[in-house]
Amino acid sequence: MRPLVKRAIKIHERLLEFYGEPLWRNPLPAIDELVSTILSQNTNDVNRDRAFHALRAKFPAWEAVRDAKTRDVIEAIRPAGLANQKGPRIQQVLRSITEERGNLDLSFLAKMSVDDARNWLTKFNGVGPKTAAIVLCFSLGMPAFPVDTHVYRVTGRIGLHPEKMTVEQAHPHLEGLFPPETYYAAHLNIIRLGREICTARKANCGICPIRKLCDYGKTQ
Repeated sequence: MRPLVKRAIKIHERLLEFYGEPLWRNPLPAIDELVSTILSQNTNDVNRDRAFHALRAKFPAWEAVRDAKTRDVIEAIRPAGLANQKGPRIQQVLRSITEERGNLDLSFLAKMSVDDARNWLTKFNGVGPKTAAIVLCFSLGMPAFPVDTHVYRVTGRIGLHPEKMTVEQAHPHLEGLFPPETYYAAHLNIIRLGREICTARKANCGICPIRKLCDYGKTQ
């Protein structure tokens, strides 16, 4: 076993000891998660959820969102920010999926390999590796490891990926370090560490549970 893989596993185990087994909200259908994740781009969870619930309250089905006047979609999702970009993007993704599949049911992805499912999702404009991985991991229970800003920052400080590695490159890299069965918990616990202790503004190494396993923490 490679040293970096062993360290990743130890980090996961230590975070489980510190935070416990994490549980995200109840899984959403894949199409719901896809829209929610697009809304989450460049905003926080609270604003994402406000926009998502406002959109669902205004339109009875995703087909109605797809076929609505763009200005009405934009107005509904304003709490998420960047509504002028996200509204048309969501509608175009919904239209493209309908054109290819005839409906908006994405459950078929669970029958594909992870790579094929990821490639299918990321061909749509506005759906990047993180968005695809979230849909696959949290809606469909597939072994994908989402890398958001917290995961990228924290794993970089720890030394689990090279400093110059891009976020896109970090997805397959980190998937190769953590065992697939750990992806769900490792992703959520690393995010929590990044929000509460290893923040963007300051790494609070003195209270970090994985300081001894971290390149940056060892220097502090």
